[in-house]
Amino acid sequence: MARRQILSLSERESLLALPDDELALTRMAYFSEHDLALISAHRKPANRFGFAVLLCYLKNVGFAPDKKIPPSDELLKHIASRLKLTGDLWPAYLSGRETTRREHLTELYRYLGVKAFTGKIQQDCITHLLPMATRTDKGILLAEELLVWLRKNNVIIPAIDVVERTCAEAMAGGDKIVFQTLNAPLTPVHRDALDRLLESSDNQSSRLTWLLQPPGKINGKNVLQHLDRLSSIESLALPEGIDRTIHQNRLLKLAREGRKMSSRDLTRFSAARRHAILVCVLEEARATLTDEVIELHERMLNSLFSKAKRTQAERLQQTGKLIQSKLRQYIDIGQALSEARDSGGDPWLAIENILPWPQFVASLEETRHLARKNNFDPLHIITEKYSTLRKYAPRMLSALQLVATPAAQPLADALVVIKDMYRKQSRKVPATAPLEFVPESWRKVVITPAGIDRQYYEFCALSELKGALRSGDIWVKGSRRYKNFDDYLIPEKDFDKLTPALPLPVSADYHEYITSRMTLLQSRLEEVNAMAALDELPDVEISDRGVKVSPLDNCVPVQVSPLAELVYSMLPRPKITEILDEVNSWTTFTRHFSHIKNDITRPDTRLLLTTILADGINLGLTKMAEACPGSTKSSLEDIQAWYIRDETYSAALAELVNAQGKRPLAAFWGDGTTSSSDGQNFRTGSSGRYAGQVNPKYGQEPGRQFYTHISDQYSPFYTCIISRVRDSTHVLDGLLYHESDLEIREHYTDTAGFTDHVFALMHLLGFAFCPRIRDLHDKKLFIKGKADQYPALQSLISTTSLNLKEIEIHWREVLRLATSIKQGTVTASLMLKKLASYPKQNGLAKALREIGRIERTLFMLDWFRDPALRRRVQAGLNKGEARNALARAVFMHRLGEIRDRKPENQSYRASGLTLLTAAISLWNTVYMERVIDALKRKGLKINEQLLSHLSPLGWEHINLTGDYIWKSNRIPASGKFRRLRPAKVERSKNNLNVQ
Repeated sequence: MARRQILSLSERESLLALPDDELALTRMAYFSEHDLALISAHRKPANRFGFAVLLCYLKNVGFAPDKKIPPSDELLKHIASRLKLTGDLWPAYLSGRETTRREHLTELYRYLGVKAFTGKIQQDCITHLLPMATRTDKGILLAEELLVWLRKNNVIIPAIDVVERTCAEAMAGGDKIVFQTLNAPLTPVHRDALDRLLESSDNQSSRLTWLLQPPGKINGKNVLQHLDRLSSIESLALPEGIDRTIHQNRLLKLAREGRKMSSRDLTRFSAARRHAILVCVLEEARATLTDEVIELHERMLNSLFSKAKRTQAERLQQTGKLIQSKLRQYIDIGQALSEARDSGGDPWLAIENILPWPQFVASLEETRHLARKNNFDPLHIITEKYSTLRKYAPRMLSALQLVATPAAQPLADALVVIKDMYRKQSRKVPATAPLEFVPESWRKVVITPAGIDRQYYEFCALSELKGALRSGDIWVKGSRRYKNFDDYLIPEKDFDKLTPALPLPVSADYHEYITSRMTLLQSRLEEVNAMAALDELPDVEISDRGVKVSPLDNCVPVQVSPLAELVYSMLPRPKITEILDEVNSWTTFTRHFSHIKNDITRPDTRLLLTTILADGINLGLTKMAEACPGSTKSSLEDIQAWYIRDETYSAALAELVNAQGKRPLAAFWGDGTTSSSDGQNFRTGSSGRYAGQVNPKYGQEPGRQFYTHISDQYSPFYTCIISRVRDSTHVLDGLLYHESDLEIREHYTDTAGFTDHVFALMHLLGFAFCPRIRDLHDKKLFIKGKADQYPALQSLISTTSLNLKEIEIHWREVLRLATSIKQGTVTASLMLKKLASYPKQNGLAKALREIGRIERTLFMLDWFRDPALRRRVQAGLNKGEARNALARAVFMHRLGEIRDRKPENQSYRASGLTLLTAAISLWNTVYMERVIDALKRKGLKINEQLLSHLSPLGWEHINLTGDYIWKSNRIPASGKFRRLRPAKVERSKNNLNVQ
């Protein structure tokens, strides 16, 4: 029997734990008339009580309590009350004869029709768990499934050690099946080639290490290197479809595990395990490399077009004075010719009086040169960089297996023509080459009197390929981000099964859905139209010129500032290390950082906190090892390699968010049902500069944006890294995929956070979406019918009517998409990117746009009529801005720049920063509560309405710099806290207007 630990201590405790709510305990302690008759048959009170406890547990939970697993004290009270006995009889029952207890259990087994857990049943359990063990290696999931099976089959749940051993045996069997499945199609040639990937010399790393290198600087050379890596994997000729022979969860887990290991570590494994892990690593790397090659191509094109625009602007600037000179010159010549015509003079002499004829001829030539199209249109100079594109395009098109939808078939045919030209080394584009894909803006340069211009034809096709890949009109075999759109969604047959009970807050019946929304829209339009006609819209003026919403007045009481100053003046002055240590002592959030291989092993707490701190303050492991006595770079690297992952950061963050939500002071700030999100730009420098992208919103320097969601209780609960995309793309991800107990119902963003597609999906998934739209006066209301139905709103109503037919036609596709996002089959951000890239004629994108127009119109009407909504949005966004200010202060090292080359390390920076700000917010909240209680004890009467305006995001009292030292004696004992600083109450009373 395997002796493998697969459950953590907390998981073992929670697995057989009873519910702690009063209603559930009351139900458990209920006994039927037959139960009571059986209990009463036993004479002694202790025996009746013990028998009843065993009956209660066996009937409701499935196991019998004993000395090792004592029953719940609360449940004992309920049982004693039900039987009219005292609640202290359980110890007396346990101290009685063991034979009596065995006889009671035998009687109860017969009465309840249950059976004991035997060796034969254990083997049946293992057989049942094996299929699940091939899909997951999470011990808690196997244990939960085991308990379900035991209860369903009326088997008594054995001791927790037996449960764990049974699941461990199943897990070992699952591992064996996975390894056998992956090894079965491999030939000796495959196995030999896989082993050679691990070979390395003294001066060179292994071939596997080279294959897993991230892309470097954005240039043709690095694209070719990535194509070399992809080609190397293809040359192994691994069996087709080997990645689909096991569950994707296991494949990705083994791939992540393998990526973290050195080649030397892998060579120590058995051949079967080693080859299985290598297959997973290579299959995951193949998809990653494919996606990265496409992304490199996209960024290359973006860079080339940006450089062409800059070159064109520079040339125009350089020739600006000369152009002005020529304009003045020809104005003078024109004036002289006009005067000569009026007076009957010699026109040629008139010209020569301004400019000698040879100079005039030379000036004409100069002007003709200045007027060339490439001086005014960057498209005419893009081919100056043709050699850059030509360097990698042939190999890229050969490496990618492109499949086109009918709409993109002309483009796909053009790419085949280009590939054929590369292969044959042809210089001319065939006259029969497809041209339907060429946009109007390109036709002037692609199609010339001499035929099709090859360079422009290639540039145009590869530029259009970028858009087609983003939208899904062309997809790539073996890719994760650019695969067939339908493959992202729930399979049709599975969706059919879900249709009767969709996990969405909208009706599956289109007519029921649209009737409800249009009734609400009409009602709201009539209400706002009437208010506008009577000029009763609060702070809103609607006229023929449009709408004007007056800025909100400051509603923060003047006493808030002195109260905040007083509260923060009394807070202790901790180091950032002390905050992390103390918050961990309250929440044990570090328990979520489990080893990648077994989810059980936990690291040294001090080293783990040091690694988290290095991420959060942007110091890096090398400098942190120097600043933190007792740690080394290698020890921190080990922690990062094996324990730091996006999912462990996410689970730890959820722990802090949940703790914040339980604080009494947090209830003054909100109930945890509203949130806001915003992107914060951090420049990229050094090696990280090549991973950064220029976002015009933040200037011309490359950078990365940390996009963070924060609740109304000031707790940041989700973060991700984005570049060059609208904030709106990632709004839904944070609401759907956070792991905290928050139940967000209303969400706020600024202008960059909204599109009609986002409005649609937010509504379909059950969220109220409330963006602060900066250019609201330019946005239109959409209705069904004519605008003159609502004369007071006529200037705001679009001339384009809602196209409800489009929604009806594609309603099933809309629901399938929303359900796929809701269930996590695909991320909302990926779908929103593809929908935004779709051509305008795509039916699904158009249907979502129409739904979004309905929801945006409803929101705008609410915005006009409800100043409370405007205040909620403003308050929510202010909390996000305050959190960003704290994040900027914390992320101070390396000039606040991201200098990591690998995307995963950049992601750790964002996650570490978010965790750190959440810890500071929680620590501040706890101690602010203590300050407020201390002030009340001193007789200061605080208006509790002021507390809603306090913020736990201050940092002036925290020492963020210096040596990062962990001292156990600086952590207050359990239930104790740091001493508050002296209060200057008398000086503050006047400012607070209290006695």
